[in-house]
Amino acid sequence: MPNTPLSQDELKTLVGRAALDYVVPGQVVGVGTGSTVNKFIDALAGMRERIPGAVSSSVASTERLRALGIPVLDASAVESLAVYIDGADEIDGHGCMLKGGGAALTREKIVAALATTFVCIADASKRVQTLGAFPLPVEVIPMATRRIERQFAAMGGRASVRQKNGAPLVTDNGQHILDVQGLQITDPLAFETEVSQWPGVVTVGVFAYQKAQICLLATADGVETIRYA
Repeated sequence: MPNTPLSQDELKTLVGRAALDYVVPGQVVGVGTGSTVNKFIDALAGMRERIPGAVSSSVASTERLRALGIPVLDASAVESLAVYIDGADEIDGHGCMLKGGGAALTREKIVAALATTFVCIADASKRVQTLGAFPLPVEVIPMATRRIERQFAAMGGRASVRQKNGAPLVTDNGQHILDVQGLQITDPLAFETEVSQWPGVVTVGVFAYQKAQICLLATADGVETIRYA
């Protein structure tokens, strides 16, 4: 009888556990945000006695870590991290990612910038040739929203303010999220550089400067490890 394919939730559990191999005992670990990362946090609880704690990229992850008995340190309290483990909405063949589906992109970039190694954990559906099929999240200062929408329209993108409970979603930083559809991001580094300079943009959800060095990709055949130059 053929094996039953793993569900997406089971695939997330698989890569969450696989990421434990990259946690350095005795050192603080950087922890991202999202449903796949939640599986990693759950697995990390099994080795909480072997690490001093974690630096978290969101309120939600902080709450989950603390609930499992893992101390959470402020990012300003550490000089560097050996590893940052986070998911992605998309990842290309060079390790560049599109992130921000969980609205934590700004803090994710801050924590990623502290880390020597970025390990992305994802399922195979997140691997793409060109970033942009998933709506691009951009954290913005609300007063700049309309102008930034027009700038994306000039690029061929359609931007809309992310909603929650009938009102604009407010990030952990007190800002709003624009989700931009219709873009093909063929040069992630140039795109990130340009959009980051627009007045009112807090963070664009393209991770090219803080790209992944390693991706643990959950597939039907198990976890595939991809390393990027």
